[in-house]
Amino acid sequence: MKNLKYIVLFILALSFFGCKKNQLGGKSNIKGKVMHHETPIPNARVYIKFNATEFPGEDVSVYNTFVDADHNGNFLIPNIYRGKYYFYAVGVDPAIGITNNIVKGGIALKVKMLKEITGFEVPVVE
Repeated sequence: MKNLKYIVLFILALSFFGCKKNQLGGKSNIKGKVMHHETPIPNARVYIKFNATEFPGEDVSVYNTFVDADHNGNFLIPNIYRGKYYFYAVGVDPAIGITNNIVKGGIALKVKMLKEITGFEVPVVE
């Protein structure tokens, strides 16, 4: 009986410490696009904050990782676990003028199932 207690505690500890939500290395993929209204933002940087549903702020040092969008504003975040994430993108929209053409913004996403998420957009504004 005493051994059963230790076995149950061991299994619970493994399940608790073995959980890897809110980081990279999982089985889900997110394919998205950084958009300023109807315009894709090329080469934007997308910062990712794990376990967040609220905007963490513009200080990019508080984010856990980042990916860069391609020349069409598309990005891929491979191998993500289920959990809550906040995505914050910063880029340049050359169509809005030479001065102050930086656009930025973000959105929260909850990854519920181990699958691929497509069509996800990170909206940015002036």
